[in-house]
Amino acid sequence: MDDSGVLSSASRHGQPPSLTREFILDSAIEFIDQHGLSKLTMRRLGAACGVEAMALYRYVHSRGDLLSGVVDHVVDRLYADQLAARRQEDGWQDYLIRLGHGVRQIALQHPEVFPLVATQAPEAPWVRPPLRSLRWMESFLDTLLSYGFDDAAAVAAYRAYTTFLLGQLLLEVSARGARLSPEEATLDDTHRLGAGLVGYPQLQRLQGLLSEDHSDAEFEEALEALLDRLEMSSRS
Repeated sequence: MDDSGVLSSASRHGQPPSLTREFILDSAIEFIDQHGLSKLTMRRLGAACGVEAMALYRYVHSRGDLLSGVVDHVVDRLYADQLAARRQEDGWQDYLIRLGHGVRQIALQHPEVFPLVATQAPEAPWVRPPLRSLRWMESFLDTLLSYGFDDAAAVAAYRAYTTFLLGQLLLEVSARGARLSPEEATLDDTHRLGAGLVGYPQLQRLQGLLSEDHSDAEFEEALEALLDRLEMSSRS
């Protein structure tokens, strides 16, 4: 236990640590869940892992790299879970419902981590949170296109869906006491897009559409849809 009261993962399990990047990221997520993002330092994380802080730098190169790794870790875990459960015959609606519940589960299980997931991805401005990974974008677009959406409809669905998820879930984690814009939430900005689209054919093809700004129209459409929904409720 260090002077902040953090008991190391190794101490809890009665065994010396076997350091890997995955172990460090799991430990960081557990630390943030228990103590909050503002308490996370490399020294305290090292204590939680049962090692000196300097030993971590072989696997995470900076605080920004650590926080970016935490985001990638939780998002990739969701990707693996949803990919394993996906069935073509279930339809695109089922895909979006399961995906939405999966992202919400991340937010509710890790409310102190979710604001990191909700930050802008460093790869490109059109990689929108909270589905802030190229793999998720490719999967989302490929799924909708496979069910008959055209390019414009698939991109519009991606924008509307991420806007809904982000707004709803940030409200939920805020109600649970999470700080939505912590100063500490500085992610690693060294991983620019570059050749990162290799292996993502839909993103390569649709990058132009994804980069277009339709914020004004999207806001008006969402507001009108809300008013229509409220009007229907008032008549029932």
